[in-house]
Amino acid sequence: MIELRTLKSEAIPSALEKAEQYRLLNDPEEADSICLDILAIEPDHQDALMLRLLALTDKFVHSGLNPTFDQARDIVARLDTSYCKSYYTGILYERRAKYHFKQGGPGSGTVAYDWFVKAMQAYAEALAGCDPDNQDALLRWNSCARFINNHPEAQGEGDQPEGLLDAFETPH
Repeated sequence: MIELRTLKSEAIPSALEKAEQYRLLNDPEEADSICLDILAIEPDHQDALMLRLLALTDKFVHSGLNPTFDQARDIVARLDTSYCKSYYTGILYERRAKYHFKQGGPGSGTVAYDWFVKAMQAYAEALAGCDPDNQDALLRWNSCARFINNHPEAQGEGDQPEGLLDAFETPH
């Protein structure tokens, strides 16, 4: 096995920037590798953890849910604020919902809907505990709602799940 080389601490900011660039270039493998290099020297580096989670969820399309879903869920547990945990749980669930939807086949719309509902609940939880100027969770919640509204095959049976709008009915 080839031994890995260690990134210098002072190179973390530029390495993080490169990882972001690789994600934007749709190269989640490279972004993930760079994040692993950062985390090897700073295991709790929050930006690297969040970027790695996003890179892992980008891989759903290419490599499926296993083991990337579990790895991403483990990263959520390492995030240092309840807002980040809720928000990134929402991201994880939303991307899983889209994965299931794109798989197609019998029942895929219902499975996707269930994951969208979980994502929206996580976003509602994030919004309840965030700075009033931070509307990221609201934007993601709306994105899920629009996806469901625009894809009848990804809609659940019956009414909207109870309590899903509660966090959005009253301002912070």
